[in-house]
Amino acid sequence: MKTLVIIPSRLSATRLPGKPLLKINGTSIISHVFKRAENANIGEVVVATEDQEIINDVKSNGGNAILTSKNHKTGTDRIYEAFTILAKKDIDFIMNVQGDEPEIDINDIVNLDKKMKKNNSKIGTLAGKISNSEMYDNQNIVKVKIKESFDQNPFPLAATFARKTEEKKDIYHHIGIYCYDVETLKKFISFKQSKKEIENRLEQLRAIDNNININVALANTSPIGVDTKEDYLAIKKIMEYK
Repeated sequence: MKTLVIIPSRLSATRLPGKPLLKINGTSIISHVFKRAENANIGEVVVATEDQEIINDVKSNGGNAILTSKNHKTGTDRIYEAFTILAKKDIDFIMNVQGDEPEIDINDIVNLDKKMKKNNSKIGTLAGKISNSEMYDNQNIVKVKIKESFDQNPFPLAATFARKTEEKKDIYHHIGIYCYDVETLKKFISFKQSKKEIENRLEQLRAIDNNININVALANTSPIGVDTKEDYLAIKKIMEYK
């Protein structure tokens, strides 16, 4: 079974414009993510973007990137377009790695890929333990509720996803990496955006609203996603200190 890794990226993020090209240790965030995904060694890695500057940056750092439409509503639409442009016939799974998590754990990428193949799952994602109670109220940190504990099942199904929650039981920090089997990805992008998806700004709710199961693997670490200037400065400090 073969996996293709696609990293969606664009410069026009509303909260932190230009973030993929912000530098940490002299290398852009997007190129850090590309290198992590490549070092996981689960398959070919490609960045999908609407911006020529991102393509230039990734290629100058030895990576591979392709130009996609500016009209996508979600990163999933972008990775599907990239998949059709690449026109690879022998791919079974597509891994969508977020372009704003330069500290994503390589072992977590490998583990998710293995679990998808072993269980022949439709969609898989990652979740980390919640380390402090403030995370429950922080709407920038997406939470996932799982149907069974990780002790009962190492790859349980997601019950739902939320930005804010009063519950604490079986709630984890959702890490934005997805692995799709190819047929499920095709089906997913054919559905209209669901009401819950639009209200919560969480595209994974489209899958749940259309009765597509999402399995969840427990991650070793919860990487900081770069959404704001504060996030960028925090992760820059951590990575440059290392």
